[in-house]
Amino acid sequence: MKPFTFKTVLTLCIILAAIVWSLPTFFNCWPYKKINLGLDLQGGMHLVLEVQNIKAVEAEVERTVQEIKKELRKKGIKHLGISRNNDNSILAKFQGTKNKLGFETVLSKNFKNLIIQSPETVKNVITYKLTLPEKEADNIKKMATEQALETIRNRIDEFGVNEPDIRIQGEDRILLQLPGIKEPERAKDLIGKTAQLTFQLVDEEADVNAAINGTPPVGDEILYQNKYNQNSSTSTKIPFLIKKRVLLDGSLLTDARVEFDRFQQPQVGIEFNRKGARIFDRTTGANIHKRLAIVLDKTVYSAPVIQDRIAGGKAVITGNFTMNEAKDLAIALRAGSLPAPVKIIEERTVGPTLGADSVKMGLVSMIVGGLLVVLFMIIYYKGAGLIADLALVINIILIGGGLAAFQATLTLPGIAGIILTIGMAVDANVIIYERIREELRAGRTALASVHAGFDRAALTILDANVTTLIAALVLYQFGTGPIKGFAVTLGLGIVASLFTALVLSKSIFDFVLKNKSSSKLSI
Repeated sequence: MKPFTFKTVLTLCIILAAIVWSLPTFFNCWPYKKINLGLDLQGGMHLVLEVQNIKAVEAEVERTVQEIKKELRKKGIKHLGISRNNDNSILAKFQGTKNKLGFETVLSKNFKNLIIQSPETVKNVITYKLTLPEKEADNIKKMATEQALETIRNRIDEFGVNEPDIRIQGEDRILLQLPGIKEPERAKDLIGKTAQLTFQLVDEEADVNAAINGTPPVGDEILYQNKYNQNSSTSTKIPFLIKKRVLLDGSLLTDARVEFDRFQQPQVGIEFNRKGARIFDRTTGANIHKRLAIVLDKTVYSAPVIQDRIAGGKAVITGNFTMNEAKDLAIALRAGSLPAPVKIIEERTVGPTLGADSVKMGLVSMIVGGLLVVLFMIIYYKGAGLIADLALVINIILIGGGLAAFQATLTLPGIAGIILTIGMAVDANVIIYERIREELRAGRTALASVHAGFDRAALTILDANVTTLIAALVLYQFGTGPIKGFAVTLGLGIVASLFTALVLSKSIFDFVLKNKSSSKLSI
């Protein structure tokens, strides 16, 4: 008999690869990643966020208002006011037949999606009420939730959380499970940051104090800059009168990174795409010696005076940042702004102690169950039981190697899946061994009985395991985090069981029977 066939070499290579991938979980021996532990095993944070997607509808209506005003200016049509109502409808007021007909023409050409109610006339003032179709409003809400999901996922990925579980729940909720997170408060701040970046001019002609005590001029709003004093460790709010018109926004950003100024203080350098660079160039060129406010989430970060045209599409955001604040701001800007604010409505933190207890109890249950199975196989099947037990140990090593290789996450239900796999692996051996016993009773030799037993039991074992594997795949596709963890270990366990039962065990039997003098089989 050849000592090393291709099947033998392949089997040894698979086992060795599983050991190589499994060892870093227990020993820091080489730079392979460890098995990821889920939220229930290593602790972490569980959040449920509510996307306030009605704000996305409000933003769309505001954009529509500005577009209508822009079209009317181009056509020379005068109006008495166009504004958004609290119910997200648009009120447009006009005087004169010419302006009325011009407005209706603009609507029919450029805003066909709007629903126009019959105009009302009071004291020669014609008032139109325009609304978005309900289907379109629902679609905006749905898109806002989906975009928020992708934005949050991008932020979490850059934050460096292994195997986060992020998914939509219902119409406006997002579930986050962040295992092993070390700075939960920082993560919450990053997740909730809307990160809407805008560039707007400062109104230096009007009196900001008069605006604070009275009403800001039409087209202006009061925003504040938080100024931190390092000597007194206090923060003061400096008011600015900002023109509402947005000259440039963060949707045209291509990069945001942490840089350092000449005093080695962290700041955030930003870069625009080609379109953004052209707009920035034109904007700075047209407003030399004016102050341009850099506004993030309605807070003024800086308002420098434009000294000259700025080409190249690069700018800097300063604001007395700490290093972490600068990093998080850069992450938020790179990942994109949230289409609507998010609100944390449920928060649970699983401590590492609870996670360690879960790991301990899970491992104890797996060891106890495994030992009982091992003893049963030795007592009932004698020498053949030892072969089954060896295959069982290798089965568990293969599952661990698979979890590490595919960077899957091991959860508490996942440990349950491993325990179930132990039973299924032994079940395959029991079917094979009973077939071998039947062949031995029929008077066949030990080697012929082994081959016949494996050949005749193989189809039955494949049928049983493939149907279970299909169920595991369905659970993985449609299940939530813990169910997915169970499905992953169950699927890996089934593949490992088929390999150890049909390939490894048979190879061990062949090696033992062809290299021992006695023709008897201990089974």
